[in-house]
Amino acid sequence: MRRLVRAALLALAVLTGAAPGQVRTLVYCSEGNPEALDPGLVTTTTAMSATWQMFNSLVEFAPGTTDLRPALAESWEVSDGGRTYDFTLRAGVRFHANAGFTPSRPLNADDVLFSFLRQWKPDHPYHRVGGDFAYFRDLGLASQIEGIERLDERQVRFRLKEPDATFLPNLAQAFGGILSAEYAEHLARRGAQAELARAPIGTGPFRFVEYRPDVALRYRRFPDYWRRSADAGAHTIEGLVFSITPNPAVRLTKLKAGECHVMAFPGTADLDAVRADPDLALFSGEELNVAYLALNTTRPPMTDWRVRRAVSLAIDRKAIVEAVYGPAGTVARNPLPPSSWAFHPDLPEPAFDREAAARLLAEAGFPEGFETDLWFLPVSRPYNPDGRRVADMIRADLARIGIRTRLTTRDWTAYRSALYGGAPTMMLYGWTSDNGDPDNFMNVLLGCRAAAPGGANLARWCDARYDAAVLDARRTDDRETRTRLYRDAQIRFREAVPWVPLAHTIVHMAARRHVDGFRTDPLGRTLFEGVSLAD
Repeated sequence: MRRLVRAALLALAVLTGAAPGQVRTLVYCSEGNPEALDPGLVTTTTAMSATWQMFNSLVEFAPGTTDLRPALAESWEVSDGGRTYDFTLRAGVRFHANAGFTPSRPLNADDVLFSFLRQWKPDHPYHRVGGDFAYFRDLGLASQIEGIERLDERQVRFRLKEPDATFLPNLAQAFGGILSAEYAEHLARRGAQAELARAPIGTGPFRFVEYRPDVALRYRRFPDYWRRSADAGAHTIEGLVFSITPNPAVRLTKLKAGECHVMAFPGTADLDAVRADPDLALFSGEELNVAYLALNTTRPPMTDWRVRRAVSLAIDRKAIVEAVYGPAGTVARNPLPPSSWAFHPDLPEPAFDREAAARLLAEAGFPEGFETDLWFLPVSRPYNPDGRRVADMIRADLARIGIRTRLTTRDWTAYRSALYGGAPTMMLYGWTSDNGDPDNFMNVLLGCRAAAPGGANLARWCDARYDAAVLDARRTDDRETRTRLYRDAQIRFREAVPWVPLAHTIVHMAARRHVDGFRTDPLGRTLFEGVSLAD
């Protein structure tokens, strides 16, 4: 036993760069590589969690909730017409020092303008550095914003073309992280603009140290953090490491051995073992999420709604949830999870009817079925713990009506690139809400703007009736009106079948018992501000 403990400590020391017995570094066994470290380019919970450690936004969601609170903006005012937002910035907020550069001044309005103009303006010198900020466009902000102005050093005004009930919760997302304009200018003078994402500088509780893909992402505590008093104490962690560990069984082995302190998403079959281990704690929470099979409506034969309906009718969702998710999953009826205030409770559970599916295929001209591709997730995700097993079950279901599928996958980065590029015909994916608003599912994942290349509408489905409903829902803050519009859109979604919704989940995390202050989050964020390691 002593040898096992010492081996674990040595492994931890190698990962954290500390000597055994002197470690005050928390190691988090994460499930995959972040696709980017630039907050404007991230869309997965993996990458968002990586950037949340380093960046703050103007407003934010209180940990464990979907309640908005001030962050880098200490206050804001909204005009009577709902089109103008004036933000007053906190005084004295410092940026990290990194990559041989130390910002000379605290956060001011110039940093806010830089952080948003680079995403909004195609002619901005940083607009094409690392990506094209498709998520900013998917949210509708590229066309919704009329102007962003510096009123003075600590005041910024956003002007919108029309009222938008989602504007404030959208700003609280990862893409709203504020970067240092001074750092960007420094890099531009050196011709090293790409370093903005490779060696990021933010205002968050941890500063970036090093990223080695497939190995680890390392941070250090930022002693000048503006909210430092909230987590100060004798047991405060000085270092933070994301140890990239795609296999959930390996993550659990490392957690038990003490090689990591917190792990993402233990396998469903391992939950009882975690509960029974006196050295471990299991955390669970309901996330606003959905797992789905997207059907690319621009690729034959998925251009025909009858084929898409046949696919939906042929899949036994209940069997998939029981076999893969167990008690942590529920069968999905719609894009929205049942806990969303706009969920349509009167729509019945989608039917499972192979005979009807076969008849629809014959009507569409495929009495003998057809061959197609089915892409499956290469990593466990909070909305899908085992992409390969789900794909195997879907393949078996579809084979019974003559649809013969070729299972395909890539590593996580390449997989996402292929999906967002529109390559697959059928693909497993999912979503965890970034802001708790129904728009974050209904518009971002299925709206016409997001159907453009690179957008999050992987089905490439654009329906005028549907789109009008979800866009009208943004223009009012009346909850009753918004609910009616979103429910109308859910009915249209059911008719057109651009997806097969599969499951919503309760998400689990596990930790060593001496980790204090850790919690799950309904928006899928893994946050370590305020987390400490007891002796």
